[in-house]
Amino acid sequence: MPPDTTESEGTIFMGERTVRGSMPGDAGGPLGGGDRSFSGIRTLFRLPHPPDLESARGADFAAVGLPFDTGTSYRPGARFGPAAIREISSLVRPYNTVLDVSIADHLEGVDLGDAPVVSGNTPASLERMTISVAAVTEMGILPVGLGGDHTVTLAMLRAVAAQHGPVALLQFDSHPDTWDTLYGESYNHGTPFRRAIDEGLIRPERSVQLGLRGSMLNRDVLDYSRDAGFTMVPAEELLGRPAAEIAALVSQTVRDSPVYVTFDIDFLDPAFAPGTGTPEIGGPTTAQALAYLRALDFAGVVGMDCVEVLPAFDVSGITALAAATVIGEMLGLVVLGRRAGG
Repeated sequence: MPPDTTESEGTIFMGERTVRGSMPGDAGGPLGGGDRSFSGIRTLFRLPHPPDLESARGADFAAVGLPFDTGTSYRPGARFGPAAIREISSLVRPYNTVLDVSIADHLEGVDLGDAPVVSGNTPASLERMTISVAAVTEMGILPVGLGGDHTVTLAMLRAVAAQHGPVALLQFDSHPDTWDTLYGESYNHGTPFRRAIDEGLIRPERSVQLGLRGSMLNRDVLDYSRDAGFTMVPAEELLGRPAAEIAALVSQTVRDSPVYVTFDIDFLDPAFAPGTGTPEIGGPTTAQALAYLRALDFAGVVGMDCVEVLPAFDVSGITALAAATVIGEMLGLVVLGRRAGG
């Protein structure tokens, strides 16, 4: 032990400490990782990885990796997104200085590892991911999905809606993802919310799509989203309005509905998130995205995900870091929402 530290009762094993005492300068627990954030087995925020689902009972939230990218239309590789998010998430510490809340003081979380998928078989993968997430929601635990391409959100919504009924959707995304088919296929990362409407999983009249932009083959998908009832805020409008106004619009739209939050990392301009499959220029900076998230003021979040991280195209891990930070911010909002709700 270095001479400038005091004796600790903690025991060191493979870079982790079984905490029985204290060690100066060490956070000593999950959501931060202390001064050994670079070592040990990687889980989201260094959360515990229980040996089985029953051991997770009583947790407030559970991370579930969804390593699926068969639904990708351009650049594959998002199957490795969950691993990349976990790898860098040790940099996300528990105390949010802007929201003035320490997540670890209010929420107990676990990382349940990855749902089983069948690469190349979308229906089978959706079924397996849905079963895995449903096992979490049935225990009253908030599921936190780590994508994977945006197809995986359909599995998340199936599990969440089975528990809570149709939900309001808050979607941070450069694409509406309400195409009927893409390349002749009905189930891929461009169609999850069209299928979610078909299956009665979401309430489009209570749902908001933020950051839409980019060229398209035609305007049909935008017309469909608008006609279905989505409140759509294109990037050009979003970037011209204060975060507080956007937050008020979201609150007014979702009202008292249970809310599912999905954050496609391509919501960010590719200058800030290059590691994604279908980048679109002209989007928000990471600072602007954090401002939109931190301004939100509503309770009732029943599920969330961050998707479309593609490590092979990432630069210095900045896309994965953005994703991990976004998840931390969303969990901070869960704390504030529960506090406001009593």
